[in-house]
Amino acid sequence: MITTPHYQLRRDALGRLSFAGDDGEIHEGVVPVRAFPIASPDQGIALVDPHGHELAWIDRLSDLPEALRTLIEDELASREFMPVISQILNVSSFATPCIWQIKTNHGDTRLLLKGEEDIRRLTSPALLIADSNGINYLIRDRYALDKQSRKILDRFL
Repeated sequence: MITTPHYQLRRDALGRLSFAGDDGEIHEGVVPVRAFPIASPDQGIALVDPHGHELAWIDRLSDLPEALRTLIEDELASREFMPVISQILNVSSFATPCIWQIKTNHGDTRLLLKGEEDIRRLTSPALLIADSNGINYLIRDRYALDKQSRKILDRFL
């Protein structure tokens, strides 16, 4: 169990987060939610109950004791899966739908791009690409990609 001045957070026997506030009420199945998962992933995190009610607000993960920060980061990592594209190796066609062969921080893979509308512009220079399976891939900085990747990407933007 990890205690802060205002609450306690621990994993229960089923591996879910359990929250106890100053009032002593225990909430099972607590979930950390990032307010800005891409732009500021370590700032603005809410601990919410299974009904979506906010129990606690964390301004910065770095302000927390290490054990609590690790517990929350582990929970976030188990819920969030957003591979980061580092290179676009090839595309089957420049018309959609098409298959992209890419390198990510989780290894090489393929994604099916149904349409150009599945490439969303975020705060420049970031992009979010949704594949046909509902997995979102992130390009943090499209200008930092290699020349070939940028050339392929430009054909779809």
